[in-house]
Amino acid sequence: QVQLAESGGGLVQTGGSLRLSCAAAGRIFSVNTMAWYRQAPGKQRDLVASITPGGSTNYAESVKGRFTISRENAKNTMYLQINSLKPEDTAVYYCAALSFGLWGRGTQVTVSS
Repeated sequence: QVQLAESGGGLVQTGGSLRLSCAAAGRIFSVNTMAWYRQAPGKQRDLVASITPGGSTNYAESVKGRFTISRENAKNTMYLQINSLKPEDTAVYYCAALSFGLWGRGTQVTVSS
């Protein structure tokens, strides 16, 4: 049984937008700080954004003003709205439930120039 499942990635032109989703099993979102990470080809996995059970958010400096993290606890779903995409945003994006140490399998975001 998949506990975290990402979706919504795709191929987008520079300046475009995507909304990534992370669906969870059970009631993971009510007790975990949730986060999005990304890993570009040949690079390490980096934190993009996080959101606490109370709704407090934090963002990497590179994505502030362009990315928005949110959650719907009733649907056990987390989102990452990505605007003004740049080629350097190209990466596999991963969902994580930090308190439980759970990771999704990732969704590919590719930004063409």
